[in-house]
Amino acid sequence: MTLLKKGDNVLVLKGKDRGKRGKIVEVKTKKGVAIVEDVNISKKHQKPDPNKRSPGGIIEVAMPINLSNLRFINPRTSKPDKLARKYVEGKWERYSKSTGEIIEVK
Repeated sequence: MTLLKKGDNVLVLKGKDRGKRGKIVEVKTKKGVAIVEDVNISKKHQKPDPNKRSPGGIIEVAMPINLSNLRFINPRTSKPDKLARKYVEGKWERYSKSTGEIIEVK
């Protein structure tokens, strides 16, 4: 189970885009990867498709990044932080390990 969710701001810890920050667009929990906007961009050669009316050419696509290479950015402190979860009032909540505050779902 992953504690990172769609819409979270994250910091990239490893790879060619190390140090960049971005927002999670999609999380694939079974594969353990996430797609972050404007990070890990790759070029793809695409043929024109008349049925979808898409032009051909070289397009840029965001590729997935392993969740272990991402760190959650605490919205209150704007610093990278670890997440954990605890059982509060009948449901599981995410909280910041450094401050102990519960992270609100957007």
